[in-house]
Amino acid sequence: MPGRVLDGIRILDLTRVVAGPFATGVLADLGADVIKVERPGTGDDYRYGPSQKGQTSLSFQNNNRGKRSVTLDLRAEEGREIFLRLCETADAVVENFRAGYLEKIGLGPEVLQERNPRLLVASLSGFGATGPRAGQASYDIIAQATSGFMAMTGEPDGPPMRGGGALADFVGGLYLTVGLLAGLRDRDASGRARVLDLSNQDAMFAVTDSYTTITEGLGAVPARAGNQHPFTAPYDCLRAEDGWIVVGTASNKLFRRLCEAIGRPELGTDERYRSHRGRAARRHEVNGFVAAWIAERTCAEVLAALGPHGADVPCARVVGPDEAVDDEQLLARGMIERHPHPHVGEVVFHGNPLKFSDAEPRARPLAPDLGEHNAEVLGEVGVDAAALARLAEKGVV
Repeated sequence: MPGRVLDGIRILDLTRVVAGPFATGVLADLGADVIKVERPGTGDDYRYGPSQKGQTSLSFQNNNRGKRSVTLDLRAEEGREIFLRLCETADAVVENFRAGYLEKIGLGPEVLQERNPRLLVASLSGFGATGPRAGQASYDIIAQATSGFMAMTGEPDGPPMRGGGALADFVGGLYLTVGLLAGLRDRDASGRARVLDLSNQDAMFAVTDSYTTITEGLGAVPARAGNQHPFTAPYDCLRAEDGWIVVGTASNKLFRRLCEAIGRPELGTDERYRSHRGRAARRHEVNGFVAAWIAERTCAEVLAALGPHGADVPCARVVGPDEAVDDEQLLARGMIERHPHPHVGEVVFHGNPLKFSDAEPRARPLAPDLGEHNAEVLGEVGVDAAALARLAEKGVV
């Protein structure tokens, strides 16, 4: 029977802004019951990002789709007690405060797991819970800078460049998702719930290709190469008459096919360019003669000659997000979701890239309003309507 991959898994989500909500959003996409626990009155800071005036941020809508929202003041004794009762019903607690914050308010992992020994506790912070920078403030750009990633990104004669979007936050979020799923698998096998300590700096350092291995092994730091690749060519983003084209070749056979397509078959057998090593050493030359050929043609002409109906060399036109929403491949893969929303009309979400066979979509298509599920969720742990009203008057919910 069709179902959801994570049916029956309940996550208490204390995360906010990008990295943590993205991770728990992936779990919600897969069918987990994600209960977003927010501050009364204000909620997640990301509710106030890009939006029409007076509406909840569209970024919040995307990263928090499929979740339920409750409000609790965890600094209040009653709020902490209700949260601990929720912990008794959950499989995991996920948070991305500064390292040590939950311990300061009396909700450290030991306290949570005392109430529920099968509760996985997962924390993502800028620098993790150990080491000399533990507890320091961080944002996406800090993780990119301190991991080595930023230094290797950008043009050779330009400044270090941050990866587009909130790249470090999304990389940290993906590692958090992997860690949560691994931790739940381990708990089910061993009966013991662990504590996950994840650093965003660590996560970004882990995706800096093999640069550290190469640097330490060869004693040389690879220079920034912009859109080019230090170990092969052609591999670049090149201007056509009406846009930008990326071309990448990673085999001698592809290079020879490319040379034939641009009318320079002799270059494919030229001793200077026949090997990866030779092309890499002369990558500016190689990218240069391919760039000159592309510059005299439209994107359509380039793709016709080099694409799957021509030389079959990996290439593509560079598109913006406004064009990607109409991309026939993304549409065919269900990666563009459009949902009616009671306040903002229609919202467009990224679809779920994890395509399991016979899996149903998430139960709730939209992100929740602040505290939308207070009565529903808190009622499950014994907070009736009268108690909820009293807690609301005190600002606990």
